[in-house]
Amino acid sequence: MLLSGFYDFCCRVRIVSGQNALEKIPAMLKKMKAHTPLVVTDKGIVGAGLVDVMRSAVGDELDLSNAYDNVPVDSDYKIVDEAAKIYRQKKCDSIIAIGGGSVIDTAKGANIVASLGGSTLLDYEGFSAVKRKLNPLVVIPTTAGTGSEMTLVAVIADPDRKIKMLFVSYFVLPDLAVLDPRMTKTLPDFLTASTAMDAMTHACEAYYCLEKNPLSDSFALRAIRIVSENLLKVIKNPADMEGRLALANASTMAGAAFSNSMVGLVHNLGHTIGAICHVPHGTAMSILLPYGLEYNMHRCGEVIGEILLPLAGSEVYAKTKKEERPGKVVEFIRKMNNDLHEATGGRHPRYLKEIVDKNGAQVVTESLLPAIAEATMQDGARMANPEEFLPPDAMLVLEHAWEGKPLDLGRVNKGGKKIKY
Repeated sequence: MLLSGFYDFCCRVRIVSGQNALEKIPAMLKKMKAHTPLVVTDKGIVGAGLVDVMRSAVGDELDLSNAYDNVPVDSDYKIVDEAAKIYRQKKCDSIIAIGGGSVIDTAKGANIVASLGGSTLLDYEGFSAVKRKLNPLVVIPTTAGTGSEMTLVAVIADPDRKIKMLFVSYFVLPDLAVLDPRMTKTLPDFLTASTAMDAMTHACEAYYCLEKNPLSDSFALRAIRIVSENLLKVIKNPADMEGRLALANASTMAGAAFSNSMVGLVHNLGHTIGAICHVPHGTAMSILLPYGLEYNMHRCGEVIGEILLPLAGSEVYAKTKKEERPGKVVEFIRKMNNDLHEATGGRHPRYLKEIVDKNGAQVVTESLLPAIAEATMQDGARMANPEEFLPPDAMLVLEHAWEGKPLDLGRVNKGGKKIKY
C-alpha cells in the first residue's frame, strides 16, 4: 500500500499512563513553566465528579479555579472563541482539557487563538495555518476512543455552513496526555462501547488507507487487538480498571496511528453525518466501519484480511482461508456491534435508522441521505481512502448503512460503473 519508500511519522506527545497518573500533572506543568491553567471541560464531566477527582489528585499543588465548562457535545468555533476569551481574561498560561473528543478539540482550538492572537478561530482554518509553538496543553481523556490526545488535528463545526472544519498542524499536538482509568470509570456502557469502536475505526482505517506506513501499522494492529480483547469485558464489568486502562492505551495508540496515516470514507461520512444530524462521532464510526471495509475490499482486500489476526486471534486467523479473511473481518466487526447492542440493552445502535433522540425520534432520517452524500465532498478525509469516493458512492453506502444491509458485491462506483471484488 505504501506507494513509495517514503513516509512521515511524528509522535511527540508525552504520555503518562497508569492508575495514579493524574498526580504527576503539577510537576510536569512546572517543567513547562506553566502555573495558571484554564480547565476546559463540559457540564457532564463536572456533574460526573471528574473535575473533583482531578482536584483531589493534585491537591493544593495546582490552582484549578479558572474553568470553562460550556463545551457542548458537538463543539463549534463560537465556543472556541468564547473559551479563548476567558483564557485571556483570567491571564492563563496553559490549558488542561478534561473530556472527550469535543472538549479536547475545543481546547486545541482555544489554544490556537489564545497563543497566536486574533478574535476567532476562523483565521486559522485549514492545513498548516498554525506555524509556531503554542502555549502548553495537557489533555486528560474521559473516554477511551477519540485518540484526540495524539492527533495534529482539531475538528470544529461551523454551524452556519453546516460543515466540520479541520485545523491541522504539528503545533496543534498536545504537550502531555494523561491516561488514568479513574477518568473513564463513570462512563455509561453505551458511551464506553461507541468510543472504543471509534478507536477501533481509527486503527482499521489507519491500517488500510493510502498513507499507512510500518510505524503506524504497529500502533494500529496493537490497538485493534486490545479493543477486541477488552471492550466487552469492560461493558459487562464496569469496575474492571485494568480493562479500562487497556482501552485508554488502545485509544492513544490508534490516535498515533491515524494521525500519521490518515483515515478514509468512514470518517468522511461520519464527519458529515455529525455536522448535519449531530450524531455522536463514535456512534457513526461503529455503524459505518463495516461499510468502509466492504467498500475498499476490492482495492486492498489482502491488507484488510491481515486485520483478522489481532481482531479475532491466531486460531481463527489460521483456520480461515486467505481469500476469506477480508469478509471474516467484516463479519467479526458486525458481530461486535451486535454483541454491544445486546450488552447495552439496545443503546448501542447497529445502523443509522436505530439512532434516536431522547423522544425516540429518528435522528438520521432517510430523506436526509442525499444531502449527506453531497456534503461528503467538503470533507478532506476522503483523500486517503483507497478507492475514489464520490456522492453516488456515498449514497449507496448510506442507503445500506441506514437499513443495516451489507453492501452488494457488485456495487455502483465512479459514475455508475460496476466493480466486482
